[in-house]
Amino acid sequence: MHLAKPYLLFIGDAHDELAAKTAIGVLDWCPDDCVGQFKLPGCVPDLGIQSLTMVEAANSGAKTVLIGVAVRGGTIPDSWTPHLVEALNHGMSIGNGLHTTLDSIPEIREAAKTSQGQLHEIRKPSGTMRVASGLSRSGRRLLTVGTDCSVGKMYTSLAIAREMQARHLDADFRATGQTGIFIEGSGVPVDAVVADFISGSVEDLCPAADDNHWDLIEGQGSLHHPSFAGVSLGLLHGAQPDSLVLCHEPTRTHMRGLPDRPLPSLEQAIAINLENALTVQDEVRFTGISVNTKNLSESESKRCLASLEDTHQLPCVDPFRTGVGAIVDNLI
Repeated sequence: MHLAKPYLLFIGDAHDELAAKTAIGVLDWCPDDCVGQFKLPGCVPDLGIQSLTMVEAANSGAKTVLIGVAVRGGTIPDSWTPHLVEALNHGMSIGNGLHTTLDSIPEIREAAKTSQGQLHEIRKPSGTMRVASGLSRSGRRLLTVGTDCSVGKMYTSLAIAREMQARHLDADFRATGQTGIFIEGSGVPVDAVVADFISGSVEDLCPAADDNHWDLIEGQGSLHHPSFAGVSLGLLHGAQPDSLVLCHEPTRTHMRGLPDRPLPSLEQAIAINLENALTVQDEVRFTGISVNTKNLSESESKRCLASLEDTHQLPCVDPFRTGVGAIVDNLI
């Protein structure tokens, strides 16, 4: 996949920051590649960068409009269509990480025929898919897992990869979702892979490697989330992790999108992930806890991390506030 830069981040009519997590993630990790944001009336989040019309974005040199909204079910609302058509009419490409494909929308499909821009479908798996073998393979792998969706699994994986690379260790980030693929430029969209092939696609994403090589694999969903646990389990088995890092958001009152279902305790999340990881890796262990403390004050964050560290006897970090050095220390 090659997406022409720079990007215009399309956040449409996102109702909260979690809905705009794709755009926020790309901006956090690739700020120099983003020229502005495009918002529709009623859009709640703001990325803190200039808002541009499609004409202004094209005149500012934007090459690709990234759909930066993670909509439940992955659909493209009808209200977005005329704006995406306008982007194509101004010669810009569109990067789409949703399940609904751009060429399934007649107006967009027709506009693309006469546009210099291209339609990039991030959630279309490429290559030949296969059933997992479950066979032991060389190399070292860390997988981030979560108590819920959207708790920082991608951020934590990226942060650990960059920390290890800064220490001149042999490490690569492996993307498994649309935001990670936008950032890394490659990966496998595991939630769009046929269920029988999820684990096999992850085995291919992080194949056998040198004994000193680490793959830092972006987790998806949660084994406790009824909507997405199937993907989480397939990813866990395909990753065959040596190490797990649990990701958590301490101010959540219920599972994302399920107001009647409470979050599991960290003890429950650790236990269920270890139990299922042991299917493919006898020596798997947790090496840290990553906590998204964005909604806590500085003092509350420190108390939260200290309490969790004392309770679980694992390094507890916030990738942004404290960095992930303590986890890497424990890992190596």
